[in-house]
Amino acid sequence: MTASVRDDLLAAGLIVFDRVGFEAATVAAIRTRARASNGSFFHAFGSKKELAGALFLEVLRHYHAAVLAALDPEPDAEQGIDRLIRAHLDWVVTSRREARYLFEISRSEWGEEVRDAQRAQNARLADGIERWRAPLVANGELLPMTPVMFVSQLIGPAQIFCRAFLSGRDRVDPRVEADTLIACAGRALRPPERINRT
Repeated sequence: MTASVRDDLLAAGLIVFDRVGFEAATVAAIRTRARASNGSFFHAFGSKKELAGALFLEVLRHYHAAVLAALDPEPDAEQGIDRLIRAHLDWVVTSRREARYLFEISRSEWGEEVRDAQRAQNARLADGIERWRAPLVANGELLPMTPVMFVSQLIGPAQIFCRAFLSGRDRVDPRVEADTLIACAGRALRPPERINRT
């Protein structure tokens, strides 16, 4: 089996899961969408659940890559906060199907089998952010706090708008709130005397 067959099955799975949800999705529907045989499916994945877990890791990798790209070239504190929030919002809007899968569809009950791989990917993201953040904390550009608290203050408020957008509760592009979200994150993450008030 070629890598392209596996990729076709993952892409088909994403579309089918997005349309009908994980429970209603069938291997037959995924195979039909991918134009793959039954044998090809089961050569690549042992079950629908296994495909769903592999898809979760693939989408998570794409999301993390988009976030980390915002830190290259390395920005100062103000630029970094701005770029990271915009990267999150942009990825959600431009990769809406993937974002829905990552934040709305993926399920903990089938995720147990990929939990270690997920932790490893999350650790790589955290390390990338921390390499940028730690020197800025040390020189007083960013407030000291745990990495988890930092990310929650940075992305948490944006995620509220993103979830409403992804679920269809709000049709407004969440990027329209970018400037306000960035300003609020700056006040939460930077010492008051370091915030650019212009």
